[in-house]
Amino acid sequence: MLYYLEHVSFLLFSVSYLFFCFSVYTILSKVHSDRNVYPSAGVLFVHVLEREYFKGEFPPYPKPGEISNDPITFNTNLMGYPDRPGWLRYIQRTPYSDGVLYGSPTVENVGKPTIIEITAYNRRTFETARHNLIINIMSAEDFPLPYQAEFFIRNMNVEEMLASEVLGDFLGAVKNVWQPERLNAINITSALDRGGRVPLPINDMKEGVYVMVGADVPFSSCLREVENPQNQLRCSQEMEPVITCDKKFRTQFHIDWCKISLVDNTKQVSTFQEVIRGEGILPDGGEYKPPSDTLKSRDYYSDFLITLAVPSAIALVLFLILAYIMCCRREGVEKRNMQTPDIQLVHHSAIQKSTKELRDMSKNREIAWPLSTLPVFHPVTGEIVPPLHTDSYDNTSMPLMQTQQNLPHQTQIPQQQSAGKWYS
Repeated sequence: MLYYLEHVSFLLFSVSYLFFCFSVYTILSKVHSDRNVYPSAGVLFVHVLEREYFKGEFPPYPKPGEISNDPITFNTNLMGYPDRPGWLRYIQRTPYSDGVLYGSPTVENVGKPTIIEITAYNRRTFETARHNLIINIMSAEDFPLPYQAEFFIRNMNVEEMLASEVLGDFLGAVKNVWQPERLNAINITSALDRGGRVPLPINDMKEGVYVMVGADVPFSSCLREVENPQNQLRCSQEMEPVITCDKKFRTQFHIDWCKISLVDNTKQVSTFQEVIRGEGILPDGGEYKPPSDTLKSRDYYSDFLITLAVPSAIALVLFLILAYIMCCRREGVEKRNMQTPDIQLVHHSAIQKSTKELRDMSKNREIAWPLSTLPVFHPVTGEIVPPLHTDSYDNTSMPLMQTQQNLPHQTQIPQQQSAGKWYS
């Protein structure tokens, strides 16, 4: 029996080891080969990360008759770095939508391959698949286009605008208005990246998107209409400007013409500025002379007197004046009596004497204490004083205030008899 159990354990271990090796092999097999793209510098680059492309790399686990629709998210970064290049952006709304890499390559990266690592995560099975995207930026012959215009579209999100059909429709509308020979989309930026607010989830509100396009011919008269004083005044009053070609965009794109930006690169502004000599500019041949390393000693005695001694002396003088007024200038009782009429002083003295006599007389009275104030314990021995009456005594006819016993030298109150005579 023990021999049989050992063989079974060995077989289970072998199966587990083979399964582990097979799992490692399947994970390694999910590293795809590199993919090369060739965008042009200064032209919008868009690369869609399709979920369907990565679904085949994850083993399906659907129920019989169901289609696998696992949530998949993507992580993109420059090889060897935690983030993407500055010109490249990424967006994916939900795990059930495709991810999009977009941006405008710069001239500085021309000729340098940019390797982007793309990692797909299956949020149901926690499996990953990875492949590299090699971006080979090419130089454009007509870069940069001399005339550039940036439009703000209010009824679009960035992922909607990046769709090839929508972007093509917008470039077609711009071409009808501008009539250029060459027209390229240069960059697309979400309004949130420009400091815009997240819209409320009502009435199908959109974030808004900025679209920059470039052409080889000057701006048309329609695009220049936003620069006239009447439209500038309407924009300052937050009113819609009057643009004749707006109807060519209105069917699909709601453009905020007050935020349009027109850039003419042919008008190069000279950066050279003539130097105007003044107090801050040294004459020719002048040299800067730094201060000496050895600093002169400074006497801080005068500073001490000004900051500490003088305020302390003033405070001491004020304290002495206040003490003299409070302690040495008191009027006293004698001055008060001198200013008071004699008759008033006599009345006051008589009242004080009478009050004192009454208090002395009240101390010498020999009147028995009320029964309710008699002590419960004997004042000398501390024993409990027995009750005046037994428990069987009928107290229903007892008055509220019992008659006190007559003590010696106690004044007796006269009482009236039934016949109307008084006795003491």
